[in-house]
Formats: sequence, structure tokens, C-alpha cells
Amino acid sequence: MLKFLREAASLVAADVRRRKADVPLQELSVAIVDDDAIAAINQQFLNHAGPTDVISFDLGDGLGEIVVSAERAVIVARQLRRPPHAELALYLVHGLLHLAGLDDRTPAQRRAMRAAERRVLRQLRP
Repeated sequence: MLKFLREAASLVAADVRRRKADVPLQELSVAIVDDDAIAAINQQFLNHAGPTDVISFDLGDGLGEIVVSAERAVIVARQLRRPPHAELALYLVHGLLHLAGLDDRTPAQRRAMRAAERRVLRQLRP
């Protein structure tokens, strides 16, 4: 997992640099939790009810945190008929991209985020 995160973070940083964005992330904390835990975090920090797949926090000073729901990854992977580890990898890359400054609030931003996810995940495949 640590090797995957290092490689993913490096690829995200390279992808963002190509677009001339700043990549201030120097230290990353990752928590893999269940739906109840991420729902509580979602409510407490974002005022959104219920579980979600991934939440990222830019803590400033080059510090970032990503919280992903393994339970959500299993549920969604089953629905999409793909391996849970592939879904979890997507969530981690998505969180890293948020920490690198990408957003997905508008349709155009979502398209750019999805394209960046695909680029990074494609490069991570052995």
C-alpha cells in the first residue's frame, strides 16, 4: 500500500505540474475506515449526511489527510463488477488529486478530474 501511495502521489504531482499548478503536499496521512466512520467525519467536517467514498483534508504547511471507506469501495465495486482494490485505488488517487488542487464541483471540473484519475491509474498499472 505504501509503495502504491508513493507512486500515485508522484504521478499526481507530475500530472499537476504539467498544468503548472502548485503541489505543496509533503506529508500524507491515510485512514481506511468503514462507512460509519466516514459518515461521522462527513457530518462533522462537511455537514453532509451519510457515508461517502473519500474525503481529503489540506491541513496546510504541506500536510494532507485522506480518509477512504473500504466498505464503500466493496459495495461500489460489487455494483460495477470490478475488484474492490481497484475501487479503493481510485478513491486514493481522487483524494490525492483534490490535495493537489483539482476540484469536481462543476461538470467541466468533473471531466478534468476523471481524465486525471484515468491518466494516473493507467500509469500505476503494472
